[in-house]
Amino acid sequence: MRITIISVGKIKEKYLKLGIDEFKKRLSKYCKLDMIEVADEKTPDNMSSVEEKQLKDKEGNRILKHIKGTEFVISLAIDGKQYASEELADWMQKLAVQGNSHLVFIIGGSIGISDEVLNRANAKLSFSKMTFPHQLMRLILLEQVYRGFRIINGEPYHK
Repeated sequence: MRITIISVGKIKEKYLKLGIDEFKKRLSKYCKLDMIEVADEKTPDNMSSVEEKQLKDKEGNRILKHIKGTEFVISLAIDGKQYASEELADWMQKLAVQGNSHLVFIIGGSIGISDEVLNRANAKLSFSKMTFPHQLMRLILLEQVYRGFRIINGEPYHK
């Protein structure tokens, strides 16, 4: 299976880079992993809804340039479907069996994901109703994908 994570912005915090690198190494046993960062836009305080949409659209266009027609795209969104870890593993396995061997996860920037990207997505996934920093979501997503592969392969994992 191939996993691509497209995310907005660069990781600056060393502790996040270390965690991400660790899970990239662990995942190499299970899949081909690509991580793509697209530039984020400066988000001034007190933006109007029009300005916010324009910024999301700019970031969204950068994301869409990396998506091909045959990939199964999953946008991370607060209003997406929530899964327990075992359910996420089962869903990933079903997607693979159905011929979706390339999953693309989208992590938006600090103001979210453009409507165009959300419309392109085949599914929306939520980790919680809470809001997390988009940089931290990369690490959380990688950990859950890794945990999913461990579950799929019947390997021990921390419950």
